[in-house]
Amino acid sequence: MDIRFASQRPEDADVLGFVLTKSTFETFAFPLENPEAARETAKLARFEGAAGQSFLYIASEQGRMVRIVLLGVAEGDTADFSKAGGELLAKVQTCGAKKIILHAENLSGKAAAEVAFGAAQRNWRIDKYRTKLAETAKPSVTEFVVVGAPDDAATVWQGLEAVAAGTALTKELVSEPANVIYPESFVERCLHLKELGVEITVLDDKQMTELGMGALLGVAQGSVRPAKLLVMKWDGTAGAQEKPVVFVGKGVTFDTGGISIKPAAGMEDMKWDMGGAGAVAGTMKALAGRKAKAHVVGICGLVENMPDGNAQRPGDIVTSMSGQTIEVINTDAEGRLVLCDALHWAQETYKPDTIIDLATLTGAIIISLGKEHAGLFSNSDELSDQLLAAGKASGDKLWRMPVGPAYDKLIDSPIADIKNVGPRDAGSITAAQFLQRFIKDGVKWAHLDIAGTVWADKDGPTWAKGATGYGVKLLDRFVADNFEAK
Repeated sequence: MDIRFASQRPEDADVLGFVLTKSTFETFAFPLENPEAARETAKLARFEGAAGQSFLYIASEQGRMVRIVLLGVAEGDTADFSKAGGELLAKVQTCGAKKIILHAENLSGKAAAEVAFGAAQRNWRIDKYRTKLAETAKPSVTEFVVVGAPDDAATVWQGLEAVAAGTALTKELVSEPANVIYPESFVERCLHLKELGVEITVLDDKQMTELGMGALLGVAQGSVRPAKLLVMKWDGTAGAQEKPVVFVGKGVTFDTGGISIKPAAGMEDMKWDMGGAGAVAGTMKALAGRKAKAHVVGICGLVENMPDGNAQRPGDIVTSMSGQTIEVINTDAEGRLVLCDALHWAQETYKPDTIIDLATLTGAIIISLGKEHAGLFSNSDELSDQLLAAGKASGDKLWRMPVGPAYDKLIDSPIADIKNVGPRDAGSITAAQFLQRFIKDGVKWAHLDIAGTVWADKDGPTWAKGATGYGVKLLDRFVADNFEAK
């Protein structure tokens, strides 16, 4: 779908969209042949411009029948404008309409660009494997034109367009089946980032063996697919920012649970157990695409967790790159084994002051927070506040969870330095405590457990059923607010 900005409405519009608040609904001068009909017809449907409301009707405009869509937003809520754009697109995506016009005369440049961003996000679908999709179910919209927005809208859109492209990459990686996306092919899907100026390095299983990454490689040893460590570096500061901020993503491209095998029902969903790595890859594309003035490194630990005759067993002890030994109680608690080696390698290699990992780590976080928020665990109040602010501004919401010594002792092993699971209680917290044991003194660290937010069983405001793209806009906003050279 092509998104562009114009000063006047094209004559061949199929859909006219208006984004309104309660206060502007009563006073807005609709640029229509019968402006009061829009207001009065909407009132009959009890539309009043409240956040989340929408209303569609059909009317004659410039000699042709068009769909007119009204959408309500909260005053000044950035995320609401993105949701409105997604709702606008979703209402007409498969109805046969080709050109959507957003009338933005009443919007700020940023708000207009955010509406376009939401439409771009909601437009993404994975239909490539559907060979019998009816014509009436296929997307028909090819253009989204923003009319009458302030001059700065197009400039704001340039940055958001890059974030939308990054989100699309994340959705693609998360949505593809595990026979298509596995460690090697995940890397291949990211190689195009070189064209944007991203430096890419890939460590194979032999190199990781030499480095002593026994925890990560222990997860991969049951699969015929060799593990990879994908490293993506973007430095938009020309060396001025010496230490990068580092993002580390869990990339378990398929998770059977290993010998501690998962129940069969729902196991097909485990293709998205690489959602953290997907978010990191998408973020790197977004930052490079908009030429962010920041120094950022994205690392993806990529493995497949399978239960063959060579798979690690419950009770095995592995030695991590840090030298700490780990008793593997449950082979389905594999993500933390991947992350601990990736986190240690990142700190050894880049000496960052700030490191953030993202992972679909625990079902326990879904029990705690549902699918509205991702869990945030951190050793730094400052870093937590920065991430919470970025989450609120971006719409990728976070909720801070506790860590502390009382939880940490729950993962002490009687035979090794640490065990990879604690008791049933506080499962997401003990997983975070495990990771914290691999964070060096003085490093600000945050762990984002995104198990409940990377995938949706139904359509959402800016995604079709499936991959949500969670994390890209969050991390992009976090970098822009806290690390980008002004």
